[in-house]
Amino acid sequence: MIGDSFKVGGYYPGSIGQVIEAHALYYSEHWGFDVSFESQVAMELGEFMGCLDPRIDGFWPVREQTDFAGSIAIDGKKSNTEGARLRWFIISPHYRGKGFGKRLLSIAIKFCADVGHNKVFLWTFRGLDAARNLYEQVGFKLAEENEVAQWGTVIVEQKFELKIGNLNIENLMGIKG
Repeated sequence: MIGDSFKVGGYYPGSIGQVIEAHALYYSEHWGFDVSFESQVAMELGEFMGCLDPRIDGFWPVREQTDFAGSIAIDGKKSNTEGARLRWFIISPHYRGKGFGKRLLSIAIKFCADVGHNKVFLWTFRGLDAARNLYEQVGFKLAEENEVAQWGTVIVEQKFELKIGNLNIENLMGIKG
């Protein structure tokens, strides 16, 4: 569980690079993704951070001292048409299995409810079973699947969606705020 020694949320110098690095290392090592993946994460996260609107967008890196533990973000720019997009959700290997993912996911979904996003969606791919389990625990439903060749490999991308209206946000996954 995230304790008092951890800082959750808010940009700090180096946080963008740490999120990019965490994604690049994990997906290269475990899934064989190439430089095009890291480039896409860098470009899209940089653009997001350059125009982040705290009324609709959120960015929550987690760190203990200077040690990066994970991150999650909500991009609310298409909330009225597609829903808010959950992005850049990753937990560093040392911190997995300790409740960080549940905590970050609950923070992001509570933020969506608080700012009026009615739906949240995310893109992932088949094979990330621990993440899928976490999404489904909250109530995300698989909405779409497509086989695609990208990032130097072939994956089955998956879109998950969550309608906020029916959730008991205060008790989301047994974790408050």
